Amino acid sequence: MSSIRLQTYLAHAGVASRRAAEKLITDERVSVNGTTISVLGTKVNASDAVCLDGVPVAIQTNLLYLLLNKPPEYICSSSDPQGRRLAKDLLPTRIETRLYNVGRLDYRSSGLIIFTNDGDFAAKISHPSSNIEKEYLVEASRHIPDTVTDDFLRGVIIEGVIYQAKKITRIGGKAMRVVLIEGKNREIRRVFSYFHLHPVVLRRIRIGNVSLGNLVEGASRPLSPEEIKGLMRRSNG
Repeated sequence: MSSIRLQTYLAHAGVASRRAAEKLITDERVSVNGTTISVLGTKVNASDAVCLDGVPVAIQTNLLYLLLNKPPEYICSSSDPQGRRLAKDLLPTRIETRLYNVGRLDYRSSGLIIFTNDGDFAAKISHPSSNIEKEYLVEASRHIPDTVTDDFLRGVIIEGVIYQAKKITRIGGKAMRVVLIEGKNREIRRVFSYFHLHPVVLRRIRIGNVSLGNLVEGASRPLSPEEIKGLMRRSNG
């Protein structure tokens, strides 16, 4: 292996995406050959001993890609000071390598979340410029007025931020399918709250060419090679 940037090494090691790896470095959580590194751009090679929080890490040669149907009341994080249940703990215990989630679903939301140890894949899929569609099933506590769907499609400005759906399909008086592209943090919940609506169900059912299908809550499965290639093609425009 020729020398590569430390954040790239961490991404290939399945520690985090490159962007998240940069923060690990600036937070002084990474060391190389016993020396703590805080400067981005540091290069390493195969003979270097790289550690995160004192634990050795190495570039992954066995790349894994899993789809999890996250139930509500699980969080997408490596740990939680409040002691809430972690989505990653639902993954098969036989997997010994560290996997991390690509993007997030909030605590009350459910549905499709991807876990991987491929940092490059995670960075491409989660970056806003990837333009990968994300589809959600939303069920509200009361009838959803047509004005909500019309405004969401045109773009709703909330505290200076524009929230806009790409496509909305009504499937009932209280339910709809919403397709987003960028997927800002808690976008659907913010828009529904703006219109004094409460989603009692918010489930992600598709990311690009990958659909949740009939996978039961709490279960996971590997992504197929075709699904991985399809996501990468979409992320490359």
